[in-house]
Amino acid sequence: MAGRRRWGRAGAAAGGGAATGLLDGHDPVAASGYPEHPPRVGFFTDTSICIGCKACEVACKEWNRVPEDGLQLTGMSYDNTGELGADTWRHVAFIEQRLPAASLPPGGPGAPVPGGSGPAPPASPGPGSSGAPSGGADGAPAGGADGIPAGSAGTTGVRWLMSSDVCKHCSRAACLDVCPTGALFRTELGAVVVQRDVCNGCGYCIPACPYGVIGQRPGDGRAWKCTLCSDRLAEGLRPACATACPTRSIQFGPLDELREQAARRLAELHGAGVAAARLYGHDPGDGVGGAGAFFLLLDEPEVYGLPPDPVVTTRDLPAMWRRVALAATALAGAGLAAFAGRRR
Repeated sequence: MAGRRRWGRAGAAAGGGAATGLLDGHDPVAASGYPEHPPRVGFFTDTSICIGCKACEVACKEWNRVPEDGLQLTGMSYDNTGELGADTWRHVAFIEQRLPAASLPPGGPGAPVPGGSGPAPPASPGPGSSGAPSGGADGAPAGGADGIPAGSAGTTGVRWLMSSDVCKHCSRAACLDVCPTGALFRTELGAVVVQRDVCNGCGYCIPACPYGVIGQRPGDGRAWKCTLCSDRLAEGLRPACATACPTRSIQFGPLDELREQAARRLAELHGAGVAAARLYGHDPGDGVGGAGAFFLLLDEPEVYGLPPDPVVTTRDLPAMWRRVALAATALAGAGLAAFAGRRR
């Protein structure tokens, strides 16, 4: 394993040993029983350079032995998987948008459409552990004048938005809160994982997830979802999807580094005139305490099938239980008072 960065328990000392990954004053890994842990890791998906090749879907299925879940097109899109679920741990969304004539760029229909898809792979691997795309020979971003390589969609007034979706590995994960058997747990690297031999198939985690990530297989009943390839991380390997991505749209590494990298990429796109670019899931102050998998989007989250303001669905449970306890206490007190009155 010499020369490779280790992400597993044995790599804690090699990675510096200090517990990192504090999100909004909350360290979910330490709260899960790892007071000293390696840096929390996760995904940053830059959708502006996703080409929809589905290499991530295939790599995920092959490595994790996820069953095939349909090869028929829906008639609504080139997307043949539709959504995340028990048999789709990586889902590449295909969103086709017709642009009004007024939104076509100056220079005619052949000019680049800001935010258009069809990117080519970067000319060379980018610097850093998480593999950011590098710029061109003149220092400009690889691709079109707006910082995003333009494809043939720009000639028709249509653009494709493509994004590889995955479990968000939330900092405050409702699925962990509701699991009655402890089948769901958080690893020392921050991944939220289902232990298949402990899951009893109750299904409580499925409606608890604000993103609709978790699913059950027919005839099996157990819950299934992305594991962040924890078995690969333990051997010093990167997740299969990030390894297979040809454009480095899926970037993997310490979350702190990925957030800095995402901020730089966002500023680059804004500087190139792509005003609609935005980050999603990166904010430690959001409703799930910041996600372990976050995205750079080129349109509103709803366009990609993502909730605009996700919240941990169990956020009100403590207050609810306190009210139940107060109500039970008051009821018991009233009952005792009535009983005492009758005796008198």
